[in-house]
Amino acid sequence: MRIKTNCGTFTIRLDVARAPKTTASFWALAKRGFYDHLTFHRVAQDFVVQGGDPTGTGNGGPGYTVVEPPPKSETYPRGTVAMAKTGGQPSGASGSQFFVVTAPDARTSAGLAPDYALVGTVVQGMHAIGLLERNPTQPPGDGVPQEPLVMERVTAVER
Repeated sequence: MRIKTNCGTFTIRLDVARAPKTTASFWALAKRGFYDHLTFHRVAQDFVVQGGDPTGTGNGGPGYTVVEPPPKSETYPRGTVAMAKTGGQPSGASGSQFFVVTAPDARTSAGLAPDYALVGTVVQGMHAIGLLERNPTQPPGDGVPQEPLVMERVTAVER
């Protein structure tokens, strides 16, 4: 997946083998243009950059939920892309919201429990993620970006 933002472009390699239902949903949403022009509505410095909500509030989704629990041994090191969920949803629940882990230590799991459905890994363009993450937020450090951070185009690229 290639995600062109107003801060640069990054590429995700989908992990189809480990998360076939989740990656199929993510792929299908991208193919139909669902993510185009949506924003990253949350930036938590040294933790995650989160987007994919059509309402821009953190409460929206595509109108359906996929459930694909990750293994209990799942970790989320820097560059991991996983699906966001609410605390009340079961492990591995997902709609359209996703996050990219930006925790500085590439070997850790960013303090996340193995509850989030895996999408894949950023394989190119972590500099663009860094630019997204450096935007000021309200409240500072973990909140809504003060300036819109837009996914201009999300393209499903076959290799």
